[in-house]
Amino acid sequence: MKSSTRTFLKEARQIPGFSLFDFIHGYIYGRWPYFYIGTAVNPPRLLRPLAKVADWLIRHREMSRHKDGNGHEPASPTIADTYHGKVVPLDAAARLVQVNEDVRLTVPEHVIPFAVARDIVMQHPDHIVVLDCPCRMARENPCLPLDVCLIVGEPFASFILDHQPGHARRITPDEAVDILKAEDRRGHVHHAFFKDAMLQRFYAICNCCSCCCGAMSAHQNGIPMLISSGYVSQVDEDRCIGCGTCVEKCQFGALALQDGHVVVDAAACMGCGVCVNTCPREALSLLRVPERPAPLEIHELMAQALGV
Repeated sequence: MKSSTRTFLKEARQIPGFSLFDFIHGYIYGRWPYFYIGTAVNPPRLLRPLAKVADWLIRHREMSRHKDGNGHEPASPTIADTYHGKVVPLDAAARLVQVNEDVRLTVPEHVIPFAVARDIVMQHPDHIVVLDCPCRMARENPCLPLDVCLIVGEPFASFILDHQPGHARRITPDEAVDILKAEDRRGHVHHAFFKDAMLQRFYAICNCCSCCCGAMSAHQNGIPMLISSGYVSQVDEDRCIGCGTCVEKCQFGALALQDGHVVVDAAACMGCGVCVNTCPREALSLLRVPERPAPLEIHELMAQALGV
């Protein structure tokens, strides 16, 4: 057994309620991500029954785990409760890979409104590995480049590097920021991902496109795996010339041209900020929307945890 696997198992044993099933699930997910995610994103015909069985097992496990003391099932347990991504604008994503101290906190529900997988436990946060995106690898004609998934902190960085040496490499925080900026210029959305089987916490930042990303496909099909950044794009009509650059870049189909200006479908907008960063006229900005989940700002959360 590799040392990173032993560390993963050791940490799993310290989590109340983290079962052998959870450990095996997390091990399979991290050990064979291309099979795991590829089967979900684009399952071969022969493996579709297996994918359905695996999905049922995970759902059944979560239903059992969250029954109350009387054995009643929760109102609406879904896969989204156990595996979800928080949309983060570029600046917030960059701050997540530039934390220079260990972090241990639970993200409040007003930021991430799910029952599980809300912890941010970043041990050695400067240990970052970039991984070839499993979602893109599963597509016949994927977006490029492939190496855009950022695995942050231990034991995840070492586990992925140990088990995926042909698809992963260690990078510095500055290199991680460069990847985030390059993906932002391509119009791709940054998601901070949380998963129950990955020790019930944040483990990666993915740079996603609607044509390849499994989570974005699920979101488009009504499975709420993605959480708004807490912002909505707004347009300065005095600056907007209706060039359509932002419309082409929007991954959520939230922008359209109307009467020579861009209009925003606030219900569809996830506040990723891609349009803001690609507008040549600086005609767009992000507006904080109080009724949406609050932004994931790591330094603010750290200060709150310390009572500052």
